[in-house]
Amino acid sequence: MKFGLQLKANLENVTDVLASGEDFRWYIKVKCTNCGEIPDKWQYVTMTEKVPLKGGRGEASTVIKCKMCSRENSLDVLEGTVKPYTAEDSNNFKTVVAFEGRGMEPVDFSPRIGWTAKGTESGTKFNDVSLVEKEWVDYDEKAKESVGIYEVEHKFIKL
Repeated sequence: MKFGLQLKANLENVTDVLASGEDFRWYIKVKCTNCGEIPDKWQYVTMTEKVPLKGGRGEASTVIKCKMCSRENSLDVLEGTVKPYTAEDSNNFKTVVAFEGRGMEPVDFSPRIGWTAKGTESGTKFNDVSLVEKEWVDYDEKAKESVGIYEVEHKFIKL
């Protein structure tokens, strides 16, 4: 099944908030669709790391064996689905990446580090934006104004 991670944020003088690079770590919690178990630990998945599936059935971004039912489940970050969150999207949910889960589904997301943003007026690029605190504030020297990402929320939808 395919799932979309949607973000919602209030952007101040920035646009194009984007997960930077194919090696961006998407920190998620997943639920086993067989037994409903949700491990306490955060798992991360990237587009660049691949793990072989049991029985030579291909590969996935992550493979996790459920501790409750022992089922082997997998999750993939779907290539070509990473999209920027723009000033026009501000205060609305928008899908920024898609996953395909086999035997598991994502239920929680931690934004953490590795985001980029761009000044709306100046085009100044801000690298290594951290959304750990679900907000980020800086100052755009070119535009001489404060910039920020506030009230970051997320949800998963079925695609």
